Amino acid sequence: MFDSRVFATLSTGVVDEFARALSRTLGTPSDLRDAERVDTIRALEELVCVATAAQALLSAELDESRRASEAERGVPVMRRGRGVASEVALARRESPHAGQRHLGLATIVRRELPCTWAAWRAGRITEWKATVIARETACLTREHRAAVDREVAADAAKVERMGVRELAAACRRRAYGLDPESDVAKRRRAEKDRTVTLRPAPDAMTWLTALLPVQDGVAAYAGLTRTADSARAAGDPRSRGQVMADTLVSSVLDDVSRRDDAQTRWHLPEEAPHDDAARPAGVLVELVMTDQALFGTSDEPANVPGYGPIPAELAREIVTGACSRDEQVWLRRLYTSPTTGQLVALDSRARRFRGGLARFIRLRDQVCRTPWCDAPIRHVDHAHDVAEGGETRADNAQGLCEACNYAKQAAGWTARGSPPGAVRHQVETTTPTGHTCHTSPPAVRAPRAQRVRIDFVLAF
Repeated sequence: MFDSRVFATLSTGVVDEFARALSRTLGTPSDLRDAERVDTIRALEELVCVATAAQALLSAELDESRRASEAERGVPVMRRGRGVASEVALARRESPHAGQRHLGLATIVRRELPCTWAAWRAGRITEWKATVIARETACLTREHRAAVDREVAADAAKVERMGVRELAAACRRRAYGLDPESDVAKRRRAEKDRTVTLRPAPDAMTWLTALLPVQDGVAAYAGLTRTADSARAAGDPRSRGQVMADTLVSSVLDDVSRRDDAQTRWHLPEEAPHDDAARPAGVLVELVMTDQALFGTSDEPANVPGYGPIPAELAREIVTGACSRDEQVWLRRLYTSPTTGQLVALDSRARRFRGGLARFIRLRDQVCRTPWCDAPIRHVDHAHDVAEGGETRADNAQGLCEACNYAKQAAGWTARGSPPGAVRHQVETTTPTGHTCHTSPPAVRAPRAQRVRIDFVLAF
């Protein structure tokens, strides 16, 4: 265990002072020899590892302290510790999902993987290596997990030399040898997590990622590879990767068209009919851009909720392409603040209007309002609860992902929205430890004083 006196010293600001002193030195040349530079890089890497281990210890202690306090107050067992992961995430400036991972790792490693914990806190392995060992032994009993820990991580120098893939493979081999049935059960559980995700990439591109069972993933990749090789052999000028990407997209969209027996059509999800029999065909996308950008008199970026900004030229290409294919396109006016660029109002006369306030919050906030959480909005929540007198207004609302909304329901969390008429919308959130954070929605355009602009939502 760490000496509590060291932590008492750290809590008085020594860490902050060390960080500031190190930061100041980075403004000037190091004047070190090359060998000293390499040695210093290694020493700093070990310092980073020890620092993350210290974060893990403090995170686990926070969770234990909170659970003990809530037990004394009679909080139900299932609700104890709720929200701690979100506090850890805020402190580490990461997403709530990452905070949950950090907290889970801190709890498991200290209790069930003593050799891994010793190597980690000594600076011999990174937090990610500790995560890999915990992940690959998750299906085992506590006794078997300890056995894998001893075999793989007891020799700190050995585990330090291992690459991440080598380490994961060593854990899997030993885990399978100890308990083959648990390995099979783990695989079956993992197959239930198959999914497809979309993440923004640079230059108006996206990463479309599929998590699949090994046989399906290998088969799909082999099929795309064969198609690309055949096309290249026939003289197709596209690269192998381009053919594979185009084949994947065309096969999915062609299948949508065949099943719906209609042209692909883009529209707002909230505006789709609730009757499945009447639901229109197509893919759901929405696009927000200024009228000047639409008509080519401005190059202000457009915004695709859930993705982010895209160049105005690309947005115009998307719109004109949809129009040229005779696909349905409609406009809805949105009003932005001339000083902040944030969305402030929605035209109530829009066609196909349903759930206008909720839709406005999603368009205004774009992603979950929790700092460092980029998850899609799943819940439109009252900042100040209705039970405590909060009103259902745009200035008392925030878009949150499911995990963040549940975390903020834990005891001790409070939030307040901006007062009516505030120039900039802001939500102040206070955690059970008294720390506060302030969040504002992103501007959909650059603010320009003394001008009122009209933005359009184009759904096609």
